[in-house]
Formats: sequence, structure tokens, C-alpha cells
Amino acid sequence: MRDRDRDRTRDGANERGRPNPFQGLEDLFEQMSRQFETAARSWETNTGSEFGNSFDLSIGESVNGLDLAEGDDEFVVTVDVPGYETDDVEVRLLGSNDVLHIDGERKREHDADDDQFIRRERREHSFSRQVQLPQPVDDEDVSARLNNGVLTVTLGKREPDDSHSIEIE
Repeated sequence: MRDRDRDRTRDGANERGRPNPFQGLEDLFEQMSRQFETAARSWETNTGSEFGNSFDLSIGESVNGLDLAEGDDEFVVTVDVPGYETDDVEVRLLGSNDVLHIDGERKREHDADDDQFIRRERREHSFSRQVQLPQPVDDEDVSARLNNGVLTVTLGKREPDDSHSIEIE
């Protein structure tokens, strides 16, 4: 199969208008891949300390590698997001501020209709990552920065709640 025939439009036809007989299978595999990744991320978030927070059911290496580091008074999450712009990524805290959720969606720019591509590999892509933090964080002390395809989220640790002794009767 020639490289130019591999490039498909949204309706399953290639750039020259010929239908792709395998488009249905390609769509099915892409959907299954997204579902497996979502399930793996959910499993990773909910496993707790029994398996460790790095337990991951993904097949192969994730395109969006993630590191979680702990400092004296903050956690730093670093995620590879090559090709994403600031407006393409959303960062949220979930639950009791102990789960960091990162979503990204990159859409392919539509070029002029008269362009004749010999090869076209750039595609739309989306990802979703959730990270179980070791402890809740202060939602007022969170910052995110995207620089050269690397997203860095700094999350200030929450001060321990004031505790007091309880008298036993």
C-alpha cells in the first residue's frame, strides 16, 4: 500500500476519495485503545498503596509519560505533551484535592483543500491522565506551566489540620 493511500479522511476515504475497506476496523481498534487506556488510568488511580501508585495496565509506553516528585512542601507532576498548546490542555483537582486530572486534545489543522499530500501522519490526538497524590494538596497553591512540550504542575502540600487531644471517658 502506498503511503499516500494510508491517509484517510474522517469518512474513511483517502485523500483521493477512494474508500478504505479497513476503516471500520481501524476505528474499532482506536476506540478500544482509548477505552483500555481510560480503564487503566482509572485502575491506577483507585488501586491505592496495595500495588503502589505506579501500577499501570497500559499496553506499551504511554505517549504522555508522567513523573511525580515530592519536595519538602510541594509535589511536582511533569507530563510530556509534545505538540500541545496551552489551550489544548486542562488541569483539575478531583475528590478531596488528592487526585490530579489532566486532559489534552490536539486537533489537526485543516489545510487548503487544494493541497495534495504525498504523506500525512499528523493526526488529532487526545489523552487523559489521573494521578493519585500521596496526600491532599492546597487548592489555592497550585500552578501549571507548559514549556517546550512539557507540562509542569506544582501543587503545594496542605498544612496538617490542627489536632487536639480527645479525652477518653
